[in-house]
Amino acid sequence: MPFFKAPKAANAAKTLAIMAAILGFLFAGITFLNYWTGIVPVKGMTTLAQMAQAILGSSPIGRLLFYIFQLSTALILAVAANTGFSAFPMLSYNMAKNKYMPHMYMEKGDRLGYSNGILTLAFGAIVLLLIFEGSTESLIPLYTIGVFVPFALSQTGMVIHWKKQYGKQFLKHSLANILGAAICYTIVGILLLFRLGAIWPFFPIIAALMWLFLSIKNHYNKVALQLRLDEDIERIDFAGNTVLVLVGNVTRVSVGAMNYARSIGDDIIAMHVSTKETQEKDREVAREFQEYFPDIQFTNIETSYRNIIRPTLRYVDRIAREAEKKGYTVTVLVPQFIPNHQWQNILHNQMSLKMKYYLKWRENVVISSYSYHLKE
Repeated sequence: MPFFKAPKAANAAKTLAIMAAILGFLFAGITFLNYWTGIVPVKGMTTLAQMAQAILGSSPIGRLLFYIFQLSTALILAVAANTGFSAFPMLSYNMAKNKYMPHMYMEKGDRLGYSNGILTLAFGAIVLLLIFEGSTESLIPLYTIGVFVPFALSQTGMVIHWKKQYGKQFLKHSLANILGAAICYTIVGILLLFRLGAIWPFFPIIAALMWLFLSIKNHYNKVALQLRLDEDIERIDFAGNTVLVLVGNVTRVSVGAMNYARSIGDDIIAMHVSTKETQEKDREVAREFQEYFPDIQFTNIETSYRNIIRPTLRYVDRIAREAEKKGYTVTVLVPQFIPNHQWQNILHNQMSLKMKYYLKWRENVVISSYSYHLKE
């Protein structure tokens, strides 16, 4: 009850009572008017619209009031639909807080809303609409079972809560919850008996979601266990750092990367991968590199494959083994340039992104990026 002033429980109960009274009054009134006007369902117009048309009449003012009524109904439905987009992000936040959903659902967007929860709900709604082709006859039974199963469980939970709190005297405090649970279980039973063919997807979906949530919880528990500090932590003093700089071409980016590598490394190795299709260009790269950086070791790895990632990974593994023998760390420096406009990123740096993705799975290898920013 985060949105109620203190005392929260009392204010929430009053609000719920007022809402129930309004809902009961509207339901009773609509039912009476529907019976009084003799409206029966027809295709193409809702029962509520037929009732409004019959009551307001066909005069110009009546037609105007009818359209106002329809617009008001649409706005109310829009607000009702929006409740899911305000409630689900809070639900996903609390589940993420308890490690049953990814932590990304705890992050707020620019408008201070839990944007990831909103986007997830929107995506799920779109998927359901596409699967069921927007058929309300198929979606309403799923909605009904999806509503009354949680209602039944929550009412049952409240009965258990009162029993724990008051012991044998719980009955007088839990009569409303017992009645609510009985009604909900009755509705669920009716759905199971008469609409099982329409509601069966609910059960495998719930089972899959429960498995997913428990798997996420288990993952977070394992991560916490592995990251927790204990008395067995060993301090290691490395003798030095081997910096492996990936070189595609000799450019201003390379100059900046080499300068940075000199500042952090004891051993510096520049590595270039040469393929059969680019041998002439690769020889030019090697010549230019030796011209600009005569003091740095340049290694040209020749491969018969077009894919340069695998030979790079093999060479990194070899350097890592050699560095381990000397008590050195290994830093792989990936040079890249940053375009002046964000949309231009898609045109560049794709290989560096792929390289960093595969390198990050190497243990005891530090991945570093050197970024050269373009001005135009």
